[in-house]
Amino acid sequence: MTDIQIGGVKRARRGYSLDEVAIAPSRRTRDAEAVSTAWTIDAYRFDTPLLAAPMDSVVSPESAVTLAANGVLAVLNLEGVWGRYEDPAPLLAEIAGLSTDVATARLQQIYAGRPVDVDLVKQRIGDLRASGVTVAVATSPQAASRLAPVAAQAGADIVVIRGTTVSAEHVSGDGEALNLKEFIHDLDAPVIVGGCATHQAALHLMRTGAAGVLVGFGGGASHTTADVLGVRVPMASAIADVAAARRDYLDESGGRYVHVIADGSMGRSGDLVKAFACGADAAMVGSIFARASDAPGHGAHWGAEAWHPHLPRGERNRMDTVGTLAEIVTGPSRSADGTMNIVGALRKAMATTGYSDLKEFQRVEMVVTG
Repeated sequence: MTDIQIGGVKRARRGYSLDEVAIAPSRRTRDAEAVSTAWTIDAYRFDTPLLAAPMDSVVSPESAVTLAANGVLAVLNLEGVWGRYEDPAPLLAEIAGLSTDVATARLQQIYAGRPVDVDLVKQRIGDLRASGVTVAVATSPQAASRLAPVAAQAGADIVVIRGTTVSAEHVSGDGEALNLKEFIHDLDAPVIVGGCATHQAALHLMRTGAAGVLVGFGGGASHTTADVLGVRVPMASAIADVAAARRDYLDESGGRYVHVIADGSMGRSGDLVKAFACGADAAMVGSIFARASDAPGHGAHWGAEAWHPHLPRGERNRMDTVGTLAEIVTGPSRSADGTMNIVGALRKAMATTGYSDLKEFQRVEMVVTG
């Protein structure tokens, strides 16, 4: 990012959003059928490089199985309604029907109304394991020391520690610190952690032993972090910066590869394509899946930021449904706006530019359009 003088004592870097960049075609093309979108992290292989974000509007035990059947790794939020209520279906339907003026307050009531039930968490993980899918669960940094070991012991295959901004060492008000390096070393499951958006922050997270690093500040369509906290780094620049940290850490560690996972600000298939071109290995998607007719949010979309008891930084949004989860992932598409058959769009973009797999595609030429 280029330095710019704001005024007398302050300089800033010029950043680019995904809307401001595009990929350029090359001299070679290939058949879309000859393109691979497979992604492997740790011992787990997936047909697509997509993760469904740990949001109650997107991932339920039922939708996780549907998404897995279509090559997507669905991440269940242990602190969401599925970890608090035995049958959250009536609450999910209620949230979808709330008027905008009362949605935030009601969300706060629902999520504060019942604490996370450890036995219920174990039950959800057991049910997912019984279905035969790769079990991925998420917790906030604040709850990680309590919930992540429980999840790993219950059989979770992958643990995600996801927050608006996650550091390698979080110091609480009483001076106690969550040392991620020690924590990840002791946890019997690969860990994906984030978000972050700068080279230095990413490098610190990679040094903790994480298998993957989330780039961004969570659900772009459902959070208002920039409005409330003034915190935002445009995604194209953030992904490229963290990808540079991945390269530097690969040299520093003698060959240990940490996956860069774009998280947020990707509402269309074209955004996903550009995220991979900027250097992402995978993408965590929320709003695209929230548009599914069989998503648990019933056409509404919200994230953990929306129910914070003191400083909510998110909203309950209404989404226009476009098709089923399966149709959104692999088609067929009935629209030309990038909301369906997102894997088909990625394959077509890779084929159009002549690349056969995602790692090669990270070398594609890009142009600045904004």
